[in-house]
Amino acid sequence: MTAALPPSELTRMVKTRPLAGGPVVIEATPDERAALAARFGLGAVEALRAEVSLEQRPGAIRATGRLHAAIQQPCAISGEDFPVTIDEPVDLRFVETGQRAPAEADEIELEADDCDEIEYAGEMFDLGEAVAQTLGLAIDPYAEGPNADAARKAAGIVKEGEQLGPLADLLAGLKKD
Repeated sequence: MTAALPPSELTRMVKTRPLAGGPVVIEATPDERAALAARFGLGAVEALRAEVSLEQRPGAIRATGRLHAAIQQPCAISGEDFPVTIDEPVDLRFVETGQRAPAEADEIELEADDCDEIEYAGEMFDLGEAVAQTLGLAIDPYAEGPNADAARKAAGIVKEGEQLGPLADLLAGLKKD
């Protein structure tokens, strides 16, 4: 028995037939942005907009476009939120469940069209959740804010190659001799 996935914070169901004629625009509401911020451990998602074109391909639907977001992300060093702008390409393939090519047991060679595949069942797929996942993958978990160096110094943490204190100065003087 498999566990059900929690509901998506950014659901945008798209019918597979007929596909939308022009680009699909996904813009998150304030409630959706707040839920996404909680999901990804962010201070805030201030804006999120994606424009995605859909193209029917043999056995798949190709989704290409761009994701733009403005977030408040915690600094990996100080923990303080700082603003980050995300501009990320979207390039996905939606494949009907059971239509993926079976993987070889020994070796798999990936090609550009094989990456970022998302399975769906039925006559619709969730483009909004795919955009949310794209946002999650675009967030740098080790991003440092503008006060990172001050937080390091206050904690007595030095960057590689830096030395602090009188003992470090003494050792540096001995190394010169």
